[in-house]
Amino acid sequence: MRRLALLALLAVPWTVLFAPGGTTLVFPWGLVNPVTGHVTTLADYLFVYTAGLPQRLLAWPVSVLLYLAGVASAFAGRFEDRRVTGGLLVIAGASNAVFASGFVRRGGQVVPLGTLLLWAAAWWFYRSDLRESLDRK
Repeated sequence: MRRLALLALLAVPWTVLFAPGGTTLVFPWGLVNPVTGHVTTLADYLFVYTAGLPQRLLAWPVSVLLYLAGVASAFAGRFEDRRVTGGLLVIAGASNAVFASGFVRRGGQVVPLGTLLLWAAAWWFYRSDLRESLDRK
């Protein structure tokens, strides 16, 4: 169940940006303009369009990388350390929040759905493991 829930995060926009130029849906795999249907993949974003962009805009790919590391950890079977998986999801959510907050400062309206969903998954599936790791002395 938890592995399927983690994979389902690929189908949900992590950030919804409302700007004067239009709305953009930011998925873990790319950017989508819902009006035109235009898609910019994460690979294009990283290797074609990011030259000269502010560093804060790289927080989205970092959050995706952390999320994928968390998914890989969740699928590691008996080798999974649930504290690592939960921690990666929490940090991925924080990185997505940094990405989204950069647009708020520029006057856009942002819904950081991915941050909420990543933190909810970490809390729902890994809260006892994370609490245990924080309670150790």
